[in-house]
Amino acid sequence: MAREFQVRREQDLPVAPEQVWQAVATGVGNLGWLYPMEVEPRVGGAVTRGGGTVVEWEPPRRFAVRATLDGGFSNTLSYHIEPGDGGTSRLRMGIHWVHEGVVDEGWDTKADAAEKHVGFYQHSLAEYLTHFAGRPAVYVKAARPEPTSDPAEFAALRRRLGLDDDTAVGDRLSLEPPSGDGARADVVVDYLSRDFVGLRGPDALYRFFDGSSWNWPIWLGHHFFAKDADEQRAVQAWTTWLNGA
Repeated sequence: MAREFQVRREQDLPVAPEQVWQAVATGVGNLGWLYPMEVEPRVGGAVTRGGGTVVEWEPPRRFAVRATLDGGFSNTLSYHIEPGDGGTSRLRMGIHWVHEGVVDEGWDTKADAAEKHVGFYQHSLAEYLTHFAGRPAVYVKAARPEPTSDPAEFAALRRRLGLDDDTAVGDRLSLEPPSGDGARADVVVDYLSRDFVGLRGPDALYRFFDGSSWNWPIWLGHHFFAKDADEQRAVQAWTTWLNGA
């Protein structure tokens, strides 16, 4: 018997459908809120993330990707975009997993992680389209080498960022990015949960991911919009910061 898992999300976005399409269905757009994922623009086209294939392509309204893996597992990611009032849009996003074979013990863990990560990414999409729409982005990822099941490790990272126990979404902080020049950036807390921290600066979305709920490593995936952003240098600097004391 097949086992299935679905996530369905809807959100209103402050831009026209064409801008939402550019954000979700192009490699350039994905760098601004998600992760590197190049898309060949046609049904049957290749998608670089996860070996997927485009199964729906109707710009600027409908886009879907399906990946089929060994063991009877398939994963479909879909976006349906509708025009709203005053140049806005309504986005319906879905993830649909199907497993025809024997489900491994990690199914529930992966499903829980997927649902929570989708919420964080969809929030980041809204932040990108509200504050940085159309600006080229550099994606910076760094991770600790070992998984953790101890939430105290992420709590310590939050303190390094300047977050107190009573910090809330909307609070402003002074962040010192690991550039080595001592410069600080004024940021606002735009997302805060047990598993994620989101900070928005004038030229960046800083994203921090706790892995302890799923025995995964702590990692970060930032989006930089400054014209002089250097991906290689930033990866090295943030990797050092993430693994530092």
